[in-house]
Amino acid sequence: MCQHQPPCPTADSNDREAARLMAHHPEQGWSLLCNGVLLFEDTGELLPDGQIIAPHRSLKSDQVMKAA
Repeated sequence: MCQHQPPCPTADSNDREAARLMAHHPEQGWSLLCNGVLLFEDTGELLPDGQIIAPHRSLKSDQVMKAA
């Protein structure tokens, strides 16, 4: 699928998020990577084979909101 040199990481590799952006829609919260991965702003992913990767954003202690 990828025509870049060096080629982008494949959708099944651990560094799949390093692939180049093909389409970016921040207003809708998603981006399409060169390897066919749909990357969502919450860090969840949808792989080309339909596999779902749960969001995996790490939150720093200063980013966590607490109820009053």
